[in-house]
Amino acid sequence: MSDIEIRDDRAAGRLEALLGDEVTGRVEYFVLEAPARALVPVHTIVEPAHEGQGIAGSLARELYGMAAREGVVVAPLCPYVVKWAERHPDEAPAADPELLQAAKDWLRAHPGRF
Repeated sequence: MSDIEIRDDRAAGRLEALLGDEVTGRVEYFVLEAPARALVPVHTIVEPAHEGQGIAGSLARELYGMAAREGVVVAPLCPYVVKWAERHPDEAPAADPELLQAAKDWLRAHPGRF
């Protein structure tokens, strides 16, 4: 794992794990603006050749780290990130239910986005 670099491609809505020039995994997300600003992960994908190496967990950890640095919350819709957050409550504060509902509503209103 020490050779993995994590890069945020905010314009594309992807947090990517790279090994050299190869993208080995990613979290696809969007930024919710209201009722409060939040990072909303929708999918976590790790390439089959790189599964079981802790990449998904590293991506989830970095997503929460980014949110903390930006002073926003994470409203996870991605099942993997939801489970990761449940296992790491000290690193992943729970999102307000109203914010989660707003994130779900945004996703339904933008069906072609993910």
